[in-house]
Amino acid sequence: MNADTLKRAAAARALTLVEDGMKLGLGTGSTAKHFVSLLGDRVRGGLDVIAVPTSEATRAQAQAEGIRLATLDEFPELDLTVDGADELNDALDLVKGGGGALLREKIVAAASRRMIVIADGSKRVARLGRFPLPIEVAPFGLEATRRAVARAIAVAGASGELRLRSATDNAPYVTDGGHFILDAHLGTIEAPDALAAALATVPGVVEHGLFLGLATGAVLATEDGLVTLGDV
Repeated sequence: MNADTLKRAAAARALTLVEDGMKLGLGTGSTAKHFVSLLGDRVRGGLDVIAVPTSEATRAQAQAEGIRLATLDEFPELDLTVDGADELNDALDLVKGGGGALLREKIVAAASRRMIVIADGSKRVARLGRFPLPIEVAPFGLEATRRAVARAIAVAGASGELRLRSATDNAPYVTDGGHFILDAHLGTIEAPDALAAALATVPGVVEHGLFLGLATGAVLATEDGLVTLGDV
């Protein structure tokens, strides 16, 4: 099976956790897109749920699928969020933000009773860091923030190149919240907790892509079948 088929298989397994009347968080990215598509099929078949999207792209897809949408202001506590990940380890620590929606994704995940990650098996790693860590920053004072981020990374015992993410027109990529993203190419993150704490102290850092203690379970689609981690 190709990667897209594997992602859809993981999404289908996560869909079995959805029950009538649930308030859901809808993730962003290629795997989450499959979940939204399959959820739309269930909704058209009579499933009654309310969903909070984590990006404008997911909002547009969910609306096209006929899924009833709301905001966290209307429903500040969610039953379940289903989202993808760029990396995860067996402790269910994640790196997210490759799709640029890390801020909203983290807010929605933190508001959810359960967060289930869906991904193909290639996203499972022994140690985080192979995928560049996204760090969402305010455009104001970008160079000062970049230098402070570099110092925070060093304090946490990591090192690597910081690159400003570009859009297709080579202008800086802009998130739904109007921020920029610095991608930290670290190779290995030996101490995710220390790095998360260090980044949180930097003025200008809006959010980072380390999702620690948020995921409660994961469904990974591999060539040998589905693998589950945590509480699924």
